Amino acid sequence: MLSTRNARELLGRTLRNESVVNLGLASNLLLALIKLSAGIFGHSKALLADGINSISDVVYFLVVRILVKLSAQPADEEHPYGHHQFESIAALVVGSFVITTALAIFWDSINSAFDMFAKTAVIQPVRFFTLWAALATIIIKIILMMHARAVSRSTGSIAVAALASDHRNDIFASLGAGIGIIFGLLGYTILDPIAGAMVAAIVAKTGIGILRESANELMDTIPSSQIDNCVRSVLSSVPEILSVESVHAHRFGPYIMANITIGINGQLTVSDGNKLAHYAESLLYSKIEMLRRVYIHYHPPSKNK
Repeated sequence: MLSTRNARELLGRTLRNESVVNLGLASNLLLALIKLSAGIFGHSKALLADGINSISDVVYFLVVRILVKLSAQPADEEHPYGHHQFESIAALVVGSFVITTALAIFWDSINSAFDMFAKTAVIQPVRFFTLWAALATIIIKIILMMHARAVSRSTGSIAVAALASDHRNDIFASLGAGIGIIFGLLGYTILDPIAGAMVAAIVAKTGIGILRESANELMDTIPSSQIDNCVRSVLSSVPEILSVESVHAHRFGPYIMANITIGINGQLTVSDGNKLAHYAESLLYSKIEMLRRVYIHYHPPSKNK
């Protein structure tokens, strides 16, 4: 019964995650073409940098799409808990691409600013239509970010959460580009590449955050104390459980695995103890949504408890 429910949940979860990836992929491809064209013909370094950022988005969205697909594979003999950690790898890919792109944008923007200061660059006036490209990007990215966040909360996908963070990055990037364009239209062209450099710094900061979170997932970092408290609260509602002596939980992709030791009446038979443990496991599965494996060990309560 549990495996059937898990199979249905996995299918629904995968379809929702893939919808975010596919929508983001199509949107980034369209926005990349718009921003690169507008940046080149409208003489905006900031918008051109933003367009390059969208090109990198297209590349790693393709990679994430493959990894999300792989993460949906069912458990097998070699991977008894499934393939969910492919999502953590996908998040690592996103974070790495974000930081690499940020460094490239920062370097190009700083070079452009130095060229302007040294008067070795031919300064061309920024065209007004570039501002519309930046504003359109901001609106589209806000919608994509809200959709990705909603899906990541419902599925617990770290990969989709990373994509939501990337959409937020793009909002800041386009906002910075828009500010640079406005100053460029007012004649302060030097501020256009400076805005590009500031955007790159913001993007890099988010990339580091994505890498840190995905690394925690891969290293089986202990979940927050909220999980421990929730487990103890659920088990304390069972009168036959005299104590909860230990809760050891860790993350596996978006899910949680737990090893729990409880204290029960020492007069109970092994059969009764097993029934109680199975009941407690079923209760935990029903109360904690992202719990996928729980092992309950039981013995009479420790005297020092």
